[in-house]
Amino acid sequence: MNPLPALVLLPFIGGGLAWLAERIQPAPSSPSRNASWWAMLATLIVETLLLAWITFSHPTSHTGPWLEHFSMPWVPTMGIAIRLDMDGLSLSLIWLSLILCFLCACLATRQATVKAGTFHFLFLTTLTGIIGTFLATDLFLFFFFWELMLVPMFVLIAVWGHEDRQRAALKFFMFTQGSGLLMLLSILGLVITHDRETGVLTFDYFTLAQTHLSPTLSMLLMLGFFIAFAVKLPIVPAHVWLPNAHTQAPTAASVLLAGILLKTGGYGMIRFNVMLFPDAAMYFAPVAMGLGVVGVLYGAWLSCAQEDIKRLIAYSSISHMGFVVLGIFTGSRMGMQGAIIQMLAHGLSAGSLFLIAGAIQDRLHTRDMHRIGGLWTAMPRLSATGLFFAVASLGMPGLGNFAGEFLVLLATWQVSPIIATVTTVGLVLAAIYALRMVNRVFLAARREGQPPLKDLSVPQMAAFACAMIFLIVLGLHPQPFMTFSAPSPLSVMTTNSLGGHVP
Repeated sequence: MNPLPALVLLPFIGGGLAWLAERIQPAPSSPSRNASWWAMLATLIVETLLLAWITFSHPTSHTGPWLEHFSMPWVPTMGIAIRLDMDGLSLSLIWLSLILCFLCACLATRQATVKAGTFHFLFLTTLTGIIGTFLATDLFLFFFFWELMLVPMFVLIAVWGHEDRQRAALKFFMFTQGSGLLMLLSILGLVITHDRETGVLTFDYFTLAQTHLSPTLSMLLMLGFFIAFAVKLPIVPAHVWLPNAHTQAPTAASVLLAGILLKTGGYGMIRFNVMLFPDAAMYFAPVAMGLGVVGVLYGAWLSCAQEDIKRLIAYSSISHMGFVVLGIFTGSRMGMQGAIIQMLAHGLSAGSLFLIAGAIQDRLHTRDMHRIGGLWTAMPRLSATGLFFAVASLGMPGLGNFAGEFLVLLATWQVSPIIATVTTVGLVLAAIYALRMVNRVFLAARREGQPPLKDLSVPQMAAFACAMIFLIVLGLHPQPFMTFSAPSPLSVMTTNSLGGHVP
């Protein structure tokens, strides 16, 4: 049996089991007896074992850079198929997704006792959409998964979010759904153009890559994809949905948004903008790099002005994603590698920071840094963990964020020394807002009237330690990740007798 369909469907099936478990045994006051949570955890364990088997298993029939392939007809008359392909880029991002989901399971979702089964079902359904997005090589199927992950995330924010959750959820859905429709128009334009040229109606990514397009049409189609990915990444000025969504979302949803959903935008730019429309992407690169620089500086500058800890982390994500855009559109292998390392490192650091912010809000019932303060003496474990990820976020040498940003800046310097020099201002601002957060939240004098606070437990520290180790390895020895996570070259793939693909 091909493992890719199971990899996509397993979270959805496990979410359904978690929902049923809550119906059979409603969530009690003690989360340790929450059957729904245990069903979700078991699903993530099985999913991880399956992904590990794919990662370390190399079938003798496999040749070429694509690790796994699966294809079966879905709507043959329309040329639509269930077509999944995995390379190092998609595999590394799926690993990131599962690591962050485990962190959420250990540190955030277990406290969901109100409609816990529905919460876990939506959480795992979002994961299904994310994994499907990273694997789909049929453009209709890609659009299907792209939209699938929006609906459960909208519900998670609207139902389990904080005080202004409905407005934040609606803004998130309108921006992402509207931009997704532009991508659908580009997909249909590419499919129709190919059909007129060849008489073959298909949504196959590899076949459509061979379509001959005029420069004008290529640019228009590429822009449709780019806008959808720019909103999800997000790129300034299409970022306005992100701060409210991050701030109002429950902790687990914030981690999914910052750690994984933003990365689908970077993945789409690599897989579709750069690889599907290389000439148009080359002509558009100066504009994209300019937007990337604006994002780096704008996000960092606004982070320095925030008093809400979650809004600070949200705006810092905009800044860090600007480095991703810069790296992708440098047109060099080094820039692409830096962008991928930055996506992996930012997912771990920002996701962990949102978990820490959620833990602080659960204990103190506030996100205002003026009202927190002095946590080092009350919660030394949480404070030390927060200090580590804040230092990682500002780009400390030896950690993954620095490796990604350094590679991006080096690649950018080869294209434009002026752009690279201006971008380094963002690193200075990152140090300011990260150290300001550390000082106000952890090192400042303890506020009067603070209740006794419960520190992180040993199992919770062990969960954070996994993310720390990955960031250290990414920073000290990034070469294996740079080689492993490189996107595979685009090539036409044909269907073999077993229903898979061969180059």
